[in-house]
Amino acid sequence: MSTDTSTRSTTKTTTSADASGDTKSPWVLVAMRELQVKLTDRNFLIGTGATLLLIVGMFALQSFLMGGGAPSFKVAVTDEAATTVVAQAEESLQATDAEGSLTSVDVADAAAAETALTEGDADAALLPTDDGWEFVTDGEADAELEGLLGEAVRSTTLAENAEAAGTSLPELTAGTEVATRDISGGDDQSRFVSFIAGFAMAFLFYMSAIMFGMAIANSVVEEKQSRIIEILAAAIPVRALLTGKVIGNTVLAFGQMALIGAVALVGLTFTEYDQYLSMLTEGFLWYIPFFVLGFLALACIWAAAGAMASRSEDLQATTMPLTMALVLVFIVGLSLDGAAKVIGSFVPVLSTILMPMRLLDGTAQWWEAVLALGLTAVFCFITITIGTRLYRRSLLQTSGRVSLKAAWAGGE
Repeated sequence: MSTDTSTRSTTKTTTSADASGDTKSPWVLVAMRELQVKLTDRNFLIGTGATLLLIVGMFALQSFLMGGGAPSFKVAVTDEAATTVVAQAEESLQATDAEGSLTSVDVADAAAAETALTEGDADAALLPTDDGWEFVTDGEADAELEGLLGEAVRSTTLAENAEAAGTSLPELTAGTEVATRDISGGDDQSRFVSFIAGFAMAFLFYMSAIMFGMAIANSVVEEKQSRIIEILAAAIPVRALLTGKVIGNTVLAFGQMALIGAVALVGLTFTEYDQYLSMLTEGFLWYIPFFVLGFLALACIWAAAGAMASRSEDLQATTMPLTMALVLVFIVGLSLDGAAKVIGSFVPVLSTILMPMRLLDGTAQWWEAVLALGLTAVFCFITITIGTRLYRRSLLQTSGRVSLKAAWAGGE
């Protein structure tokens, strides 16, 4: 990214605005320039496009692997009793998959049924025997089909036996039902979807905070190294310069995050997990304010880290604490569980990872999310105040890397 070129253009624009007297909102000029530079940066556009293509490819692969349409089976039968069993098996299949089908193929006898199997006219045969039924296949049996027919045979036979004994099937099977109750708040599949979605949101915040945070720090240090900052500081207030950089990069980070999230939600509709779209959409909408406040809480600190460096080589030292803190937040956020996870979901920045996860798995109420957002907003105000002070007091010190103590105690 040609940051030096962008800052020169910013200087010309702001100086021109100053000359014309239009300096009411100089931070807007800086923010627009940050947007323009990033949106014309080939590497940024290629990276974003590649990420979107990867997401689309993953959902396309998922749809292809899980594709093939609804299950469809044909069963060869030789009498009316077998036809009744197949019809009941189809009812059971359609109770879980409305588009599934299980049809009977009438044949004359067992030999004809075997012929239908070998010629591919049927997937299996259900033949009566002296003491029950025989499930016949040409090769390995389909587990789903075998299970459906087995269950249908049991239920129809029990109904016939109950009628012969002068009772009914409900009376005969009374007390044999085993009810299930899951106290975890969802089934295995929903918990899996919630975990994957929570991990994806956490990783997206981590990568955005690193990538756009470093972009802010790099932009600041390049302006210092080229001495352009002296011209900029003379043209517009330092606070306006910082505000423009922070807002511009926040808009970029939010836009990229929203685009990736929207593509992922649309892609979900083409998979078997589309029934979770409503749950994930609600979780994503809660995630947006946590993302924005979490990013803003760090943005001014990134700018301060760039201001404390005088050369690009100094950035590794000044930004290392922030980078390590983000790595720690990411790792801790994914490892906490139980009461520790609940407590952590109220800790600013860490809440950006944990609270959306808790909202997704149904262990957090809306008021908890609002409280966590309020705490993050307070923390955001504190970090902006600290970052602004460090940025303003170290921005024009170009003699070497500025220590944290010197930046805090330095003059305006």
